[in-house]
Amino acid sequence: MKKLSLLILIVCFLFGFQQTHALTFKIATLAPDGTNWMKEIRKGGKHISKLTDNRVKFKFYTGGVMGNERNIMKKMRVGQLHGGAFTSTVLADIYKDAQIYNLPFLFRSHKEIDYVRGKMDDAYKKGFTVNGLVVLGMSHGGFAYIMSDTPIKTIDETRNKKVWLPEGVKMVEAVYNAAGIKPIPLPMADVYTGLQTGMIDTIGSNPTGAIAFQWHTKIKYVTDMPLLYTLGVVAVDKKTFDKLNSQDQIIVLTEMSKIMDKLGDINRQDNNAARAALKKNGIKFIELNTDERKPWQETAKRAIEELGKEGQYSAEMYSTVQKHLQEFRK
Repeated sequence: MKKLSLLILIVCFLFGFQQTHALTFKIATLAPDGTNWMKEIRKGGKHISKLTDNRVKFKFYTGGVMGNERNIMKKMRVGQLHGGAFTSTVLADIYKDAQIYNLPFLFRSHKEIDYVRGKMDDAYKKGFTVNGLVVLGMSHGGFAYIMSDTPIKTIDETRNKKVWLPEGVKMVEAVYNAAGIKPIPLPMADVYTGLQTGMIDTIGSNPTGAIAFQWHTKIKYVTDMPLLYTLGVVAVDKKTFDKLNSQDQIIVLTEMSKIMDKLGDINRQDNNAARAALKKNGIKFIELNTDERKPWQETAKRAIEELGKEGQYSAEMYSTVQKHLQEFRK
């Protein structure tokens, strides 16, 4: 009887400790403080703290003070950070299907994206969990477009340009390679200077990014055909996340998912507003007809096949994406 009582006391002690012990997630991001992104995610973090009676807290490191995304990942491995906000490019180092939504010229509209993600996001997140990360939420980054100082409709026209290649972005690099384009790799921080000096004259960007980084002041035309879809992911180390009790895990996942969905909606609105602002500033959007789009799509198909051979995505996930796209397009 004494042993049973002792066991009960131990269980109660452990349960009580689990319920009262506070865990502070240290999250790093490149997003500057004061942006809508940071305002919303800070607000969400405080709400989670309130719902968990301060058992779960968040400390955010903003504006790239912890380095670029790969530096953030390195610091997560040694325990200096618990998580970060990432693009799928860096996450592909951990989970090869992280870039499945970013394949070139895969999506034609936001409606297609919403349909496919509605079918696939659960499986997508599970892939990260198997590889040691927990996805707290994902948000739309929007479509990236080709932007230049001269109008671009054909691949031949692009071959004559000085095209920027974002460092480490295999999806874009594969398209340029398939098209016979020799891009110029530059870190994002050097793009404006590159445009200013003439080192580059053509970039790929979503409208919001083009304005935020002042790149729009150096371009005159946008090829109005989505190059690829971008996605933001907030993920944390699974071992750290598993320290939370099951109730707090549900609260964190539910609330952070709501926050990221809201940020996705804000990003869409911002991109629409940015498109209007670009047009207002005299930047022309060049529409392509079906015949003009076809060579780009054929080039993208070759690029995707090459990426598959390199193991940049699994055949199973790609097949699933195609199946849902065909369903929607019918």
